[in-house]
Amino acid sequence: QVQLVESGGGFLQPGGSLRLSCAASGFTFDNYAIGWFRQAPGKEREGVSCISSITGRTYYADSVKGRFTISRDNAKNTVYLQMNSLKPEDTAVYYCAAFQGWGTSSDAKDYDYWGQGTQVTVSS
Repeated sequence: QVQLVESGGGFLQPGGSLRLSCAASGFTFDNYAIGWFRQAPGKEREGVSCISSITGRTYYADSVKGRFTISRDNAKNTVYLQMNSLKPEDTAVYYCAAFQGWGTSSDAKDYDYWGQGTQVTVSS
């Protein structure tokens, strides 16, 4: 049974930091790229970041470049998203997702498996 479980969301003030985790099971983790998406109320789902399966190549949306860092620990079947200098516009439900293949992608249609999401709220 494939599972992606996000954790680490919360409520914090602007300028703060959070680390999201995505724990995977039920598939060969090393062969999958893992992405983070977010969706705010009334907005479309946005691809935030992705890390590739083999080389660990990364992608970041312009809106988070320089503030967010994605990493993966294949021994733990886990991907992390370190989020620094958070802004109110980062408020959203954050989802991790997986696709089997090379490279990175910010297109939700490329992804095979999805987690349930974790809420991040940034507000003063």
